[in-house]
Amino acid sequence: MKKDTQLSRRAFLEKVPPVTLSLLAAGQLMAPVRAESASSSAGQPHYYGGDIHPADLKKFVPVMVTPLDSNKKIDYDKVSLLVDFYLAAGARGFFANCLSSEMFFMDDAERIALTRHVVKYVNGRVPVVSTGSFGNSMKEKVAFARKINDTGVDAAILITSHFAEKDESDQKLINNFEEFFEKTGDIRLGTYECPRPYKRIITPKVFKFLVSNDRLIYHKDTSEDIANIAAKLEIARGTKMELYNAHSATVLKALQLGARGMSPVSGNFYPEIHTWLCENVNNPAKSADAEWIQSEIAKMEPVIGKYYPLSSKYFLRKRGFPIEVISRSNSREIPADQAQILDNSYKTFLSWCDRLRIKPATV
Repeated sequence: MKKDTQLSRRAFLEKVPPVTLSLLAAGQLMAPVRAESASSSAGQPHYYGGDIHPADLKKFVPVMVTPLDSNKKIDYDKVSLLVDFYLAAGARGFFANCLSSEMFFMDDAERIALTRHVVKYVNGRVPVVSTGSFGNSMKEKVAFARKINDTGVDAAILITSHFAEKDESDQKLINNFEEFFEKTGDIRLGTYECPRPYKRIITPKVFKFLVSNDRLIYHKDTSEDIANIAAKLEIARGTKMELYNAHSATVLKALQLGARGMSPVSGNFYPEIHTWLCENVNNPAKSADAEWIQSEIAKMEPVIGKYYPLSSKYFLRKRGFPIEVISRSNSREIPADQAQILDNSYKTFLSWCDRLRIKPATV
């Protein structure tokens, strides 16, 4: 695909001065209230595209980071432990082999092995999806999707920008999707507006085409546009397509409009907060708290986004999770001033837990 020269959201965050982020983090500390109970429903199976759930069930689905050892090899024991951590925090599914997993810094064998490991370890407790559209040609994309499907995933996820160049039309995108669908049998599929190789936002025209195929059951939305999300949700009404919002600042509104769940990168810092929001979005007694925590996580987004996914691994380690602060996609170390910002953010997270009476997950 053609290289996108537009400044990415992550690149923008790298340019934000540390003092600005520090002010954002420091301004969110709350007076503590005693935590009393955990908010978790780990271990209960829930399936994408199924008919066995109440219509108002909302799900937090983490976009998994990948633990690496000191040689930057995948640490599969820590991957298993991370699954346990997410489940303890209330996760109702997993997106393995995604951008947060550093999939663009893996070869096909690693992408498949990582997916297979997560599927095997989860063992049907919750659904697992994985990116399945790598390849330079349609033939290679089809072959890779079949290999991902053979790992046992609930759906192979298609990166939207893998199916059309940036300057190509929606009709070209539809035509390429249609060819792919015809060549992949009955494999269940989903779509992902991944920022790489460039962010291709699905328009209503394309989304109508997608939901007309009942093999399409999952959409990870990165539009950061509540109007676009609302239009997609209206189109998907009555179909098997489930929408998961990646944008922290709009997760509450999207859930209220009918999104099935959320998958923001902040779920790799404080997944319990997202589980709480999913469980209380339609609870009138918690509406004020829901609006408050939505505002808080939106303000925290630029604070934690700098140096991601290193920042997530630092934060998880701060929480006591035994993960190396090592990344393939970001070889720099987190500087001292940014580490202090993340330390302050951790204190803010604990204050959120106190107010919402959430017991932080441990493994």
